[in-house]
Amino acid sequence: MGRGGPAMRYNERELLSLARQPAEKAAEIRMSVPKKGNVLKKRLVKLVVNFLFYFRTDEAEPIGALLLEHCKITKEEENVFSISFIEEPERKYCFECATEEQCQEWVEALKRASYEFLRRSLIFYRNEIQKMTGKDPLEQYGISEEARFQLGAHREL
Repeated sequence: MGRGGPAMRYNERELLSLARQPAEKAAEIRMSVPKKGNVLKKRLVKLVVNFLFYFRTDEAEPIGALLLEHCKITKEEENVFSISFIEEPERKYCFECATEEQCQEWVEALKRASYEFLRRSLIFYRNEIQKMTGKDPLEQYGISEEARFQLGAHREL
């Protein structure tokens, strides 16, 4: 199975299990992958947590997975978006949607899927709750001092 994102090791069985989980978003859209030219092929694309899996439309197992971290999601045309990786900007995946509205929905969903977006959201809402209640909502879980939940902390993947 193809893998995207920074050089990370994944257990193939765990990835297959994750690919079978309910998707936050799924659709049959046309996509092209790097090194295969600009040939657009119809694929079933599924967003599960922060992985974008893609399948041949007649197969149950994914042919690839992109980890949506350290990547750039760009709306290229009214109904086309792309995913490229910060460490390898030339490695670009393109997706052609049926409509501009579908394209915009995918771009927004993909941007929300990254760990960094979720971390920033957690920190924002943690601070808002603390302002309103005077209490740290993470304290009850014993994790309020962990660096990953601090403003300005950056977790290396």
